[in-house]
Amino acid sequence: MRKTTKNILFFLMFSINALLAQSDKINPANNMMLISGGVYTPLYGEKNNDLKIKVAPFFIDKYAVTNSQFLKFVKENPKWKRSNAKKLFADENYLSNWKSDLELGKNVLPNGPVTNISWFAAKAYCEYYKKRLPSVAEWELVAKASSNQPDGSKDQKYIKQILEWYSRPITEKISPVGSRGKNYWGVYDMHGLIWEWTSDFFSSLVTGESRGDSGLERNLFCGSGSVNASDFKNYPAFMRSAFRSSLKANYTTSNLGFRCVKDYKEERKTK
Repeated sequence: MRKTTKNILFFLMFSINALLAQSDKINPANNMMLISGGVYTPLYGEKNNDLKIKVAPFFIDKYAVTNSQFLKFVKENPKWKRSNAKKLFADENYLSNWKSDLELGKNVLPNGPVTNISWFAAKAYCEYYKKRLPSVAEWELVAKASSNQPDGSKDQKYIKQILEWYSRPITEKISPVGSRGKNYWGVYDMHGLIWEWTSDFFSSLVTGESRGDSGLERNLFCGSGSVNASDFKNYPAFMRSAFRSSLKANYTTSNLGFRCVKDYKEERKTK
């Protein structure tokens, strides 16, 4: 009897996971992919790699938000025009590559990822469409997937490909979204196109800023770059931590954009 019950439970769990994996069929209208969740091990854990973060299922944009999509948002939310944005929420480089408030620049592709976007602007965009920015845990869970497996963090060939992109200089004209291929989840350009904002990008700061103090990791500084790291060979993760730690919420750069996520439970309630 126990064996039969176990078999039934196994079958149910397998069926649920299979259903979650069919993300195109579940949420095709919003152009988002379903991530069935998992466990994320931060690069810096409280006790080496003992810290595990459980990530619930969620939807994530298949592509980074494009210039044309953000232009539509700006037209419907004039306070986020380049000339209207307050410096407190976006620095002087905000949308600086656009020709004007409502015109894209010469080297700005409509289907290219929007860049020169502050965290505040990205957050406002996501909330306007009833979405949100991904957490570091959610973003990293999706980003560690290679093209054929959910966890490619031990694949040296995969890590090398990421590092090669990080080592290349920024090009004036960024390629269209979807040009860097999709991963195991069907999500495109997690590496090789742009850097992306996360909701809690400041969680790895070591400066004592109040927003990040509760989870402050004191070993994350230059002199002890790999002390207590969960995987000291994961160089791309070190680079992402360093980059995130260098940011403030109103910063904008020419290769920093974003994509949105949506809670799986919330999406299910709307159907």
